[in-house]
Amino acid sequence: QTAPDPRLYTAAGKLKKKTPATPRKLIAWAQKQLAAADLYFGHGTDNARDEAAFLVLRSLQLPFAAEAAVLDQRLSQDQQDRVIALINERIATRKPAAYLLGEAWFAGLRFFVNEQVLVPRSPIAELILEQFTPWCMVDSVKRILDIGTGSGCMAIASAMAFPGATVEAIDISTEALAVARRNVTDYDLQNRVTLIESDLFQKLEGRRYDLIIANPPYVDAEDFAAMPAEFRHEPAIGLRAGKDGLEIVRRILKSAG
Repeated sequence: QTAPDPRLYTAAGKLKKKTPATPRKLIAWAQKQLAAADLYFGHGTDNARDEAAFLVLRSLQLPFAAEAAVLDQRLSQDQQDRVIALINERIATRKPAAYLLGEAWFAGLRFFVNEQVLVPRSPIAELILEQFTPWCMVDSVKRILDIGTGSGCMAIASAMAFPGATVEAIDISTEALAVARRNVTDYDLQNRVTLIESDLFQKLEGRRYDLIIANPPYVDAEDFAAMPAEFRHEPAIGLRAGKDGLEIVRRILKSAG
């Protein structure tokens, strides 16, 4: 772990209170702190500015498209302290912002996340929103399988993109499925999204699907050993995939037929 930035504390170890008193100025302040802390951005943002906006706005329960009047409103001391503490924690622990906030966004949808699941960030979101055209005929997709569902983000987004389909979402992790279950319930999709604890196709024998989607582990051993500290907070089972990063991919392709 990286030591807390001493510039954010008084000599007595108290959080410094000399921070701007509006969301807009707090974002600018947070951006400078994050940029100076040598963090890695790759869990929903790719730069200090966007990360600062995410942390500040969502910790204050403000929308990303907040109007100028909202961004320039004065904040209470408690609100300022909450933001300052969150920025300090991001720097000190190197935890991805999504874990600190307990939320991540995927395909325009909000999902609860914790350290039992990967932070949603796959470009597969774009394919889902486009209903996998031109490779799929939307009306012909009635049964979808999501392999390694994690938070359930791809399964839920697919259920919304294909309103005439049911989705079965599998994961080997009971802890991950608990997170997915919460998200399925939040979107009231219990009747269309079924969660199954299974090691790939192990418990799916004899079932057929029109569409199979997966964002499997793909990090090879060398790259995994060199990953930034932020990734150490994610479950290794969702990242590590053998010597060449294709261990799970090969298993999926071998059995998918």
